[in-house]
Amino acid sequence: MLVPAGVAAGHPATAEVGLRVLRMGGTAADAGVAAALAACVAETIFTGLGGGGFATYYESSTGRVTCLDFFVAMPGLDGDRKAEPMTPIAVRFGEVPLPYEIGGASVAVPGLPAGCGEIHSRWGALPWADVVAPAAELARTGVAMPFAHAITLPSLIEAMLPGQGGPAYAPGGRLLQGGDRLFHAGLADALEIIAAEGPATCYTGKLGAAVVESVRADGGALGPLDLSAYQVLERAVTTAELAGHTVHGRADLNRTVQTLRGLPPDLADLPRPERAVVLAGALDVRGPDDRLGDTTNVTAVDAAGNACVITTTLGLGSGVWLPGLGVHLNSMLGEGELYSGELAPGERLASMMCPLVVLDPDGGLRLAIGSAGASRIRSALLRTLIGVLVDSLDTPDAVRAPRLHPVDDIVHVEPHFPVPEEMALAEAGYTVNRWPSRSHYFGGVSAIGAAGASGDPRRGGAARLTG
Repeated sequence: MLVPAGVAAGHPATAEVGLRVLRMGGTAADAGVAAALAACVAETIFTGLGGGGFATYYESSTGRVTCLDFFVAMPGLDGDRKAEPMTPIAVRFGEVPLPYEIGGASVAVPGLPAGCGEIHSRWGALPWADVVAPAAELARTGVAMPFAHAITLPSLIEAMLPGQGGPAYAPGGRLLQGGDRLFHAGLADALEIIAAEGPATCYTGKLGAAVVESVRADGGALGPLDLSAYQVLERAVTTAELAGHTVHGRADLNRTVQTLRGLPPDLADLPRPERAVVLAGALDVRGPDDRLGDTTNVTAVDAAGNACVITTTLGLGSGVWLPGLGVHLNSMLGEGELYSGELAPGERLASMMCPLVVLDPDGGLRLAIGSAGASRIRSALLRTLIGVLVDSLDTPDAVRAPRLHPVDDIVHVEPHFPVPEEMALAEAGYTVNRWPSRSHYFGGVSAIGAAGASGDPRRGGAARLTG
């Protein structure tokens, strides 16, 4: 079965931009990059040009899988100043206030522009400016905020509303609601500069200079050498077998591929209640599990069967914006679990993001998939992979299927999680917390496979196919 050409993403506008580029004759790389840049316009509560991420690319002509790391890096190579203390804030996840820190000192070296440039230079076919243009056009008009995005906004206001965030997320003092227009003044100009000058402008050009000036004016130490020394890295590809297929991805902080390798070979033969207990044990998270999961994912497949999966994040956002350019810088150094304070300048922060491609026994593409959701990335991916590969569900049905996520001895489940499986979990000693409604907490999968395509409804996602 051939995997259809198309794009799955966390926002309809993001997917539409990717589809447009495919129809212009672009490769999966062109479409993936265009969609990732569009996400920096349409999904700015999750990602942005000031963030970073990872990509996994499958090249159909060679069968080769490549994992690229363009995540954020520790600043400090310039060594000419010491960062001031970060600004503590509290964000809310449900009813629980979570400690977090923002400000110039929380900004790590951005990698997203460099990553998009590297993906395009390796596998793209269209001119760079043509790939960037649709995102710039989107930024000129703004986009409708999905209800699923608007629901998360009140939790993030202490990070989102400072500086240029106020006019964007709360115009006239009123927080955006689902369906309202999200518009960042100046963001189209920033994208047009990137289109004309290339990604290097964000490191050694006009936009890079603006990053340094803005961060240092707010107490950070990030400097010109931090930006000029930044490079996209190629990471080792690790694999796992599942239902006769091979899953390819990077080794992430969540141990996603390693967890797949640890599943029992007779998983498909287990009764569903017993399988739920096995999955809870395999996915068990020990210790704090309180990140908001502020990431997004884009999956693109072209007519030649190439696949590009890109997962990106901004953190919560530092509250530091590039003046007049609508670009919010990341706050990744304010996330304690990713940054221990022991990294040397230039080293990468850790991440749970894990874009994947799945190949059939003949080495052909079966599924391209990634997810948002911090530690829930792994549980979202496993449930979807098992749905497609083991249970032979169509991709949209596998993405919609109710998920579970264990933390210590509590297993969080979605509203329609099967009761027999819940009972088996309880009998195995777990406390089951059945959520009252479907939530972005459980991740945001974007997947395209031989059995269709889907953007996760939990996060207002969408998929568009060329056919």
